[in-house]
Amino acid sequence: MPKLTTKIALPIILTGVFSIIVFIALGYEQSEPSFYVIIFFLIIYVFFFGLATGQNLTSPIKKLLDRATQLSKGDLSSRVYLETKDEFSELGRVFNQIAEELENSRLQEANTEKSVGIKVQARTKELEETINALEQKVKNRTIELEKLIEESSNLQQSAKNKGEETAQLKKELEDFQQKSDEYKAPQKVTEEPTIKEKTQK
Repeated sequence: MPKLTTKIALPIILTGVFSIIVFIALGYEQSEPSFYVIIFFLIIYVFFFGLATGQNLTSPIKKLLDRATQLSKGDLSSRVYLETKDEFSELGRVFNQIAEELENSRLQEANTEKSVGIKVQARTKELEETINALEQKVKNRTIELEKLIEESSNLQQSAKNKGEETAQLKKELEDFQQKSDEYKAPQKVTEEPTIKEKTQK
């Protein structure tokens, strides 16, 4: 027998047996054999009555305890339905209400997590697209800078070549002027006597 059933049934049985013993003691001298048979059946009745009463009272409590254990293990769909029309039935109704609120709270939490996950995923996608666009812009700028650097190098090389050509031309010009001066110098020497001669005349 379960402990709670024993705790409830035992006082009822003991009270019944005690009442029968008192009844026997009062009518002991006037009792007949049929009286003892009736007393025997009465004792058996008191025993089973106490046992049935204990089980009747503990059955709703056992159901509530089983459902509460399932609920504590995470089974939020656990419900208890009692056919009694007493405080146990009211307790079962309160238990079901608590379980339903917990289940709704869990569902709401799951929906919130799902909604947050969707928002985070959308936000992450937007950030990825922005990062990809920025990377593409950086890549395009890098290509443009490489082209500008290449053009600058070409311009520097061209300027260097032009400088060398200018220096070469300058050198050639200087050589040409030197040769021209050398060529003009003898003509002046030859022309000078003729001028003197004219002055003498």
